[in-house]
Amino acid sequence: MGVTNRLACYSDPADHYSHRVRIVLAEKGVSAEIIDVVEGRHPAKLIEVNPYGSVPTLVDRDLALYESTVVMEYLDERYPHPPLLPVYPVARANSRLLIHRIQRDWCALVDVILDPRSKEAVRAQSRKELRESLTGVSPLFAEKPFFLSDEQSLVDCCLLPILWRLPILGIELPRPAKPLLDYMERQFAREAFQASLSAAERDMR
Repeated sequence: MGVTNRLACYSDPADHYSHRVRIVLAEKGVSAEIIDVVEGRHPAKLIEVNPYGSVPTLVDRDLALYESTVVMEYLDERYPHPPLLPVYPVARANSRLLIHRIQRDWCALVDVILDPRSKEAVRAQSRKELRESLTGVSPLFAEKPFFLSDEQSLVDCCLLPILWRLPILGIELPRPAKPLLDYMERQFAREAFQASLSAAERDMR
């Protein structure tokens, strides 16, 4: 277990990248001070430790880390139980590749849909692509209890914030996506996932 106030996490309560890190903290049972950062209003301390002023940013004593995947991997190594990346190099590399693909294929679409500057036609196309892509991979979720894994992993931690946001993204998955819908139901009910949610995120569903 972590020690209160030793770790601080600057986090946007509505941001799916920040949510990833909060899921990892909850999965590890690590106690951290969550400092809410609303877009456009960055605390002076955040600018001091992170030149980009971006979230999520994790501060562990004299160490400040930003970029969600860097933060997640640090937490996994710093607090090894339960492990969220496989032990063996080939399996670890495959997990990292899946995270990269989630980033490129799905997070990019989510970011377009949620960006108020996006044109409605572009948003609509991104919604269609995301819905079809998630439906297309749905059969993969029937094979294992977690995404392509018997254990919870950082891959799930990247995917779940997107799936939780489907209602605000304007996406309803069709009946053929049942394996994915079942995965979502199982995952969202987990104690660690529920503990990771901000008040803003609870209001999304």
